Amino acid sequence: MVVFDKPKALTDTPFHYCPGCTHGIVHRLVAEAIDELGCEGRTVGVAPVGCSVFAYNYFNCDMIEAAHGRAPAVATGVKRAMPDNIVFTYQGDGDLAAIGTAETVHSAARGENITIIFINNAIYGMTGGQMAPTTLPGQVSTTSPYGRDPKIQGTPLKICEMLSTLDGTTFAQRVAVDSVAHIKEAKKAIKKGFEIQNNKQGFSIIEVLSSCPTNWGKTPEQALEWIRTDMIPYYPLGVYKDKTAKEDK
Repeated sequence: MVVFDKPKALTDTPFHYCPGCTHGIVHRLVAEAIDELGCEGRTVGVAPVGCSVFAYNYFNCDMIEAAHGRAPAVATGVKRAMPDNIVFTYQGDGDLAAIGTAETVHSAARGENITIIFINNAIYGMTGGQMAPTTLPGQVSTTSPYGRDPKIQGTPLKICEMLSTLDGTTFAQRVAVDSVAHIKEAKKAIKKGFEIQNNKQGFSIIEVLSSCPTNWGKTPEQALEWIRTDMIPYYPLGVYKDKTAKEDK
């Protein structure tokens, strides 16, 4: 009896991520959803610049590399050209919520039938730990060495809350991967995002609170605890919008 196995939608390439980084967990969840839906042969992933820049090495499906922040625009073009394909973006917070804010907001406003996997680790990971739009008040980064000061640098963007106000958004949920229970919930949310797209029900975003031990200056264990004690209270988990719930009744 097989108890544990690698998803077929993942390649055998070792991840390049730092020890304790939870990108690998989310990659597995995405791959498991693809396997369970049997859509590997018609799935297209879009990864822009950031820690996930090499995502094309890890997924056994067609992948496209987009310019920094432009993944939703690229995904829109792919989906409109091939409407029967499953098209997803895999983006970090520096990418999606900074240089790619407009692409994200307008793809949601238009109700594009795509799925966005949004990794929120509250910092710029790949480029050295700079403050991101999601960096918490008081959080130290290389560009906020005294902690983020809302009076100077503003308050963090809450993406799920913001996109849930748009008529074009069908589904928005925030999850985390700090515990087994939360990982299971994250898997359900990602799979639902793909199912919504498969049913041609519109735009979905799954925000994943993820750890960055290297740039947070913490051990992997401390980083997971920080998600619980600091990130989740500021970014509450849950479903922020689900238009399919009304349609199912």
